[in-house]
Parts: sequence; C-alpha cells; structure tokens
Amino acid sequence: MQLNDVNLTVEDVVAITKKYMIETYERFPFVATRAKDMYLYDHEGNAYLDFYGGIAVNNAGSCNEKVVTAVRDQVADIMHTFNYPYTIPQAILARLICETIKMDKIFFQNSGTEANEAMIKTARKYGIENYSPERYHIVTALASFHGRTYGGLSATGQPDNACQTGFKPILPGFTYARFNDLEAFKAACTEKTIAIMIEPCQGEGGVWPATQEFMTGLRKFCDEKGMLLLLDEIQTGWCRTGKVMDYMNYGIKPDMVTMAKGMGGGMPIGAMCCTEKVSSAMTLGSHGSTYAGNPVCCAAAYAQISELLDRDLAANAAEVGDYFAAKLADMPHVKDVRHAGLLVGVEFDAPHAPRIKHGCTDRKMLVTAIGQNIIRMVPPLIVSSKDCDTACDILKVSIEEAYKA
Repeated sequence: MQLNDVNLTVEDVVAITKKYMIETYERFPFVATRAKDMYLYDHEGNAYLDFYGGIAVNNAGSCNEKVVTAVRDQVADIMHTFNYPYTIPQAILARLICETIKMDKIFFQNSGTEANEAMIKTARKYGIENYSPERYHIVTALASFHGRTYGGLSATGQPDNACQTGFKPILPGFTYARFNDLEAFKAACTEKTIAIMIEPCQGEGGVWPATQEFMTGLRKFCDEKGMLLLLDEIQTGWCRTGKVMDYMNYGIKPDMVTMAKGMGGGMPIGAMCCTEKVSSAMTLGSHGSTYAGNPVCCAAAYAQISELLDRDLAANAAEVGDYFAAKLADMPHVKDVRHAGLLVGVEFDAPHAPRIKHGCTDRKMLVTAIGQNIIRMVPPLIVSSKDCDTACDILKVSIEEAYKA
C-alpha cells in the first residue's frame, strides 16, 4: 500500500496518533497537510502565518524550491550508503560550511543534540589525551538548553526542568554558572575543566543574548587557562541572528561550534565544526553514526545554505528583526522584548503566555510559549515587515483577550 492510497479523516488521524504514539508534545488543534514559504496549511486549507518556523528550521521558507529540487534529484541517485564510500553531497557541503564559517573540520550528525554529543565527546577526549585523565569537566550556563540525549540534558542547566525530571542521575562532570556572569564562570572552573559550553543566545531559556563583555571575556579566559570554548548554535546558526553564525556578531571564534535546525531546510541534519588541533582527538572508530552525512540530507543542506547566503538572509534577519522588536515593545502588557535578529522573545507582565499562544493559533498564527510569561518567535528569514505588522495585529488582539480571561 502506498501512502497516497491511505484515505483518512482528520478524526482518524487524531485517533490513530493518540492510540499508538507516546505523546510528549502539546499539539496544535489541526492536521498539517502542506507548507510554503511563510505559511503552514491545515486539512481545511486554512493558512497559518508561521512565526515558529518549525522551531528555527525553515530559515529559507517552508518547502523552498531549491531545497525540494535538491532532495528530489538526490533521492533518485543515492538515498543512503553509510560513511565508507565518499559522496559528492557530503564533500561539497563540508567544504561550503568550513570555508563559510572559517573552521577547519566538520563531523556530520542527524540532529542538534547529536551534534552537541559529538562536541562534548570531542572536548573530553581532547582534554584527557592532551592533559590528564581528570581533565573532562565542562562548565555550562544556568537556563541553557543543549538537547535531550544524556550528554545534552546533562549539559543543560535546568535541573528542575521536565527535560531532566525523572531521568537522573545525569552524567557527571558538568557544573552550571549564571549566564552573562563572567566571574561566575571563572569561579566554576577548576584544574579539571577542559571547556566552557554556552549558547550565544539562550533560546529555550527565554531569549537572552550574550553580552559583548561576556563573550570576549570567555574567549580570553579559555585562552589563558588552556580550555576550549564550545558554542551551541543549534538555534542561532545560519543567518538567524543577523550574521551567518551568531559568534560573528561578537568578533570572536570558538574552538568548536554546533549547528542543526536552519541548516537542513527541513531535513534532519546537524554538525560539529572545530579547529584542526581539536579534531586530532577524534581518530578511527572513536565516533560514528549510520545515518549522519546522509546524501539526501547533505544535498538539502547544501541547497538551503546556498540559498541563505545567495539571498543574504542574514541581513534581512537583522533589519526585519530590529523592526519587529521595536513594534513589539509598544504592545500592551509587554514587560521586555529581547532579540538577536529574528530570534525574538516577548516577556509579559503576567503569566498569560500560553493563553496568548492559543489565541494566536485561533487567529491562524503560530508561535511558541516559554513557561508562563514569554512568547518566542523564530519565523523564516524571508519574513517581511508587512508580515510582522500582521503578526503584531494578531498578537495585540490575543493579548487583550488573554488578559480579560
């Protein structure tokens, strides 16, 4: 039976999902059937203005034509082969990424959390082999988020969050310090510390951009102590914050950086990039993955990244992000607006964010809520000021309704 031969009602889809799937998501109340550019369409053909972008994935717009064509063409040649033979999509993608962000080496993975696992493993192996068996400690930030695998959630500085609750004991060797507090990070480091690992803008933590002083200070401190600076750019990378990578906004360079989400155009792919020196820790058999570097995903990523660069969508993210943030600051009940390009967080003066999110959904606009007070928006980077005007109109009505309830 082919998928096109399956004839289901909306009620069938919902019932099957609830019966057979382990549900850990709060679902939107519709079945998504297609997507294009700034819109996601439901089973009735209703268009939803997409300001969550698949959670910072659809940077060049949903179903970007060049990405779709690349996937179709590659599927017809090789869908999968593992990493023993060389493949053209993997090779040219590796070159494009490394030359664009000025890093020496890359290791492909299937997702953001896997990319962070590779970064953590590489940092620890580097420390143990170049210093001592005790040099494996890593300092990360409170309110950070680095994924849901055991390494990722252990690095995540949210001890009471649902991502850690019930899964302890977490992996040893991590300490958390307050984000944007350079002295706190210095104090958390010991002779066993090999790396500091942060997001240059905390997304899941409430959209908190790093300060220039913090980023510059961390780079200098790591250099002085022979430690590595690891940057998690799963959400901020590939033009989201007004530069190709967010660290470029600060004029620094990490020893290692991870990426995923916006690099694949909707296909599952992630990567860890590092310097030549750090890469020497990973040798034959030290790490691997059956699907990582898959030809179809690499072809999609090559098309997606080329599109982002060719259209200079980083510049659009910077310009439209500033415009959007300024408009949001004038909205009722807004306590604070924080943004890095088009990674935008709106904090309200009362715990109504979930109601506001649902109100937006009812009015055919998609956003996400962080906790009770913050709405996060990560629209495709093709978004226009007119789209932002529409979003603000919907948000205003949804805010007013939430505060009356």
